[in-house]
Amino acid sequence: MNLQIAHLSARYKAGDLTPTDLVKQLDAEIGNENVHHIWIQRLSLDDMQAYAKKLEGQSPESLPLYGIPFAIKDNIDLAGVPTTAACAEFAYTPHISATVVQQLIDAGAIPVGKTNLDQFATGLVGTRSPYGACQNSFNSDYISGGSSAGSAVSVALGMASFSLGTDTAGSGRVPAAFNNLVGHKPTCGLISTTGVVPACRTLDCVSIFALSAEDATLVLQSAQGFDAADAYSRKALVETSRIAHHQFTFGIPKPAQLAFFENPETPALFQQAVQQLEAMGGNAVEIDFAPFLETARLLYEGPWVAERYAAIRAFFDTKPEAIFPVTKQIIGGAVKFSAADTYESQYKLKALQRKAEAVWGDVDMIVTPTAGTIYTIEQVNADPVRCNSNLGYYTNFMNLLDLSATAVPTGFQKNGLPFGITICAPAFQDAALLNFTATLQAKTSKTAGATGLPFTKHTI
Repeated sequence: MNLQIAHLSARYKAGDLTPTDLVKQLDAEIGNENVHHIWIQRLSLDDMQAYAKKLEGQSPESLPLYGIPFAIKDNIDLAGVPTTAACAEFAYTPHISATVVQQLIDAGAIPVGKTNLDQFATGLVGTRSPYGACQNSFNSDYISGGSSAGSAVSVALGMASFSLGTDTAGSGRVPAAFNNLVGHKPTCGLISTTGVVPACRTLDCVSIFALSAEDATLVLQSAQGFDAADAYSRKALVETSRIAHHQFTFGIPKPAQLAFFENPETPALFQQAVQQLEAMGGNAVEIDFAPFLETARLLYEGPWVAERYAAIRAFFDTKPEAIFPVTKQIIGGAVKFSAADTYESQYKLKALQRKAEAVWGDVDMIVTPTAGTIYTIEQVNADPVRCNSNLGYYTNFMNLLDLSATAVPTGFQKNGLPFGITICAPAFQDAALLNFTATLQAKTSKTAGATGLPFTKHTI
């Protein structure tokens, strides 16, 4: 089934599909098996039909996401469905949905289910879950990426048109790269986190996975908005964007600062993506990536890991045996940091932010690989911390530096696994980033996710 938003919307408007028809077909196609360990809890057909039937008295033109199915990472609340954060002992059943979920439902979207994740959103691999290691949509021996593992795979395999993830260290971008999707990490505070189990509350973002940049744009338009109930919500600023489709300058790390972790193919794939951007009119400029890399190390090597502990402190202290072993090891490391350490790291971050800001005087955007390589599930299980750290090389600095970022697929390795780049810019450049990414994706994408369906660019 083709679940690209423009395709479904056209069918609804033509009258040859109804939301009730859609959920019946979708329920049958997904089935009851959970082979890839995508779902923690999928909605029943009756539950999905309840949402669908509320739409059928309305015109398809009346709602921007009329009848569009979506999946929800299971650290984001959906009313009446348990939120587990991939820890059954932690689970609770919310009476109201997260603000962003309710906004999407109000826009006409239909929830399909809650998806698997690295427990408490701690990881970039998708294997740190008692609900099973989520498997890559192209090759089940490989990781899906995380922590928004099931959210990405559900879209890639045609079980949802889009999905919600969260992104603190790269969780909304790494799974996109590994599953041939667009993954947008919005400006911090652009989408409400009310009703989201925090990882690092000062850095957390709700992210969007979609088959295309156009789809991600449509979702973001309904998902964003100031929320007075969220202390970290921000009113969107109208920023003048320098991101153009022709005659733009993009920064890339110096060759010595690029890392591909012994992958023989990804360096050439990155160079091909750079050449594609140059063919579009871009001017590549080497930048000093050192401040970005130094900032990235703060996230797990500095006291920000204590925020992960603070988020679940009572549960961690009373039920440590319920926590996934690697997750417990990481969060348990928070106790070594003092309040003085936190202040010292804040001072260091401020200095790094000032250094990083200087780059934007020379470039309109920065382009990196989303991840330098991909691992098998077996490799991650054998060396979980090192593999995870390598996957965060190009992602961990984004929220600490208050950047907006979009991951976009740009090619495939010879073994059929996807590769992609991330384009980032200062805060509140989200719409411009997605618009630019749509132009790039039209030149690089041949198929939609792992569905095997041809990728089609639609005009928004």
